[in-house]
Amino acid sequence: MARAPAARNYVTDESSGEPSDEEVVEAASDAAEGVVLSRYKQSAVTDLDVTVRFEDGVLEVDVYLNAPEDPAPEDVVQEAIEAAEAAVDELFEDA
Repeated sequence: MARAPAARNYVTDESSGEPSDEEVVEAASDAAEGVVLSRYKQSAVTDLDVTVRFEDGVLEVDVYLNAPEDPAPEDVVQEAIEAAEAAVDELFEDA
């Protein structure tokens, strides 16, 4: 079992055509879940909870994973968080 919260700040300007809060949350969540499901068979994952919040330019990603020990869940959780942050970085770069 592994859990890790993370937070990152983004400078946002709603009038500049940047991604909406919903787009940010969806991209981060999809990326984090994608990493986990690429490392384990879905049937091997006992519990997965990805919580993403984006408010006032602050991205918060919390991943809880209960899965087999190979690969190490702690490492997979960290990779999932990094993937979520990278997906949001890409959204802002493309905006």
